This record gives sequence, C-alpha cells and structure tokens, in this order.
Amino acid sequence: MPTYHHGRHEHGQNFLTDPQTIHRIIDLVRDTEGPILEIGPGAGALTRPLLRLGRPTQAVEIDAHLVRKLNHELQGKATITEGDFLKHRIPEHPHVIVGNLPFHQTTAILRHLLHAPGWTDAVLLVQWEVARRRAGVGGASMMTAQWSPWFDFTLHGRVPARAFTPTPGVDGGLIAIRRDANPAIPARERRRFQSLVHQIYTGPGRGLAQILARNTDLGTPTSATAWLRERGLTGSDLPKSLSAEAWIDLYRTTGTSPPPQRDRRSGKNRRHGRR
Repeated sequence: MPTYHHGRHEHGQNFLTDPQTIHRIIDLVRDTEGPILEIGPGAGALTRPLLRLGRPTQAVEIDAHLVRKLNHELQGKATITEGDFLKHRIPEHPHVIVGNLPFHQTTAILRHLLHAPGWTDAVLLVQWEVARRRAGVGGASMMTAQWSPWFDFTLHGRVPARAFTPTPGVDGGLIAIRRDANPAIPARERRRFQSLVHQIYTGPGRGLAQILARNTDLGTPTSATAWLRERGLTGSDLPKSLSAEAWIDLYRTTGTSPPPQRDRRSGKNRRHGRR
C-alpha cells in the first residue's frame, strides 16, 4: 500500500488510481491534436499513458519531491517543471491541457485557462458539482454563459471518490473544453458580452421577462416574453435556462450593453454593466 507523506495531498490533491478513469481520459485526449501540457502530474498516473500517444508532453507540478521523482523515472521523455500552475505562463501555441485538478483550486485554474490563448482543448477531472455546472447540466452557471461564445463545455461522466487515493469527500467529474476556432462573437467584444451576461444574472426581476425588460433594450415584459417564446422559454424561466445560442442572439438583438436608466441621485442617465 503506497504512502503519501510526500505528494500532492499536502497541496489539497488526491491521486487518481482508477485504471478505467485513466483510460477514459486518455481516449478523450487521443481525439485531440498537438502537444500536451499536464496540470499537476503527481505520481505520473496520467503522464505515462499520455507519453504513449507519441506527442510532446510537458507537466507543471508544485511538489518538488514528485518533480525529482518523475524526472528520474521518465528519463527525459517528458519535461516536468516545478511550479504553481496558477502562476505558470501558458504557451501561446496550439496545445492540449490535461489534468486531475486540486478540487479546492478548480475555479481559479479554470479562470486562468479561459483567459489564456493558445490551447485548443482541455480534458479535466474536477469535482462533480463543478463539472455539472460548467457543462450546463441543470442550467448554465454565469461563468459558463460568459465564455460560451468561445468555448464548448462537455460533461463526460461521473468519477466515484474511490477512484482517488486518499479518498476525497466528493465524487469527481470528467469535463472536456474545446475552443471554438471561429467564434460567433469576436474576442475584442468579450468584455462587453460578459458584462451583459453578468447584468442579466445579477439584475433585478423575478424571471427572465422582468429581468430582460429592466436590463436590456427589449424594453417591456411583453417584448421580452415574445423573444423568449421564440426560443422555447417562458417569462418565468431564469438566466441559467438560456442556451449559448440564445445568449449570442440576445447580445446581437439588444446591442452590446443594457439600456440607460435614470440615476435618481444625479438625474442623469447611466448604464448598468459597463466597467
């Protein structure tokens, strides 16, 4: 029975030990192209089968002991670098991201990745609820909606806690993210699109009809309800019900920002969501 006095559990990580899950991850990576960058290789459970794909492989590992161990065992077949991935400069050339992420750092790492250029695909093992939310199961999270014109999030199943050592308190989820090579909205408009999404998720109103009427140029609940009905939605639905296509259409239909509203203190018009 292996011990983990040294290793990623000290940094909030759990080693992936289940062969079936490892095989599923490798199959997903096999369907991608380009060099591989692994986040937190740990003891190398994914690194070794990734090398068998015959593609250049690099990895960033925060634990110095594991870096030395892997570099010794792999004998130059992969480049293992010591460091915190959140501070790592992600290459700008096309490549594939792979990783069993520390559950407590999942959101921070996802934000780091989504803001980075270059990579085309990511295959990530994260906690189950995060995987569901990012893939829009039961409704899209605000983060997923804000990035939906540029990335596709796909859930590839649940991974039981027993697949890890030490065993975490929650199950994992396998998610794939693919960058859209021809996004519907140009990257230069990302901040304005994301501002609109933020305003809809946080703006006043009890349902989408009210929220859209108060926070977009659709103007009235009647107009908003008609717009929603055309997309198979009702006025009482919530922002999480909007599909990626609906968000893009809303951005194009209502313009790039919410309508001006009267500032009661100054008497001047102002716009919400513009930062």
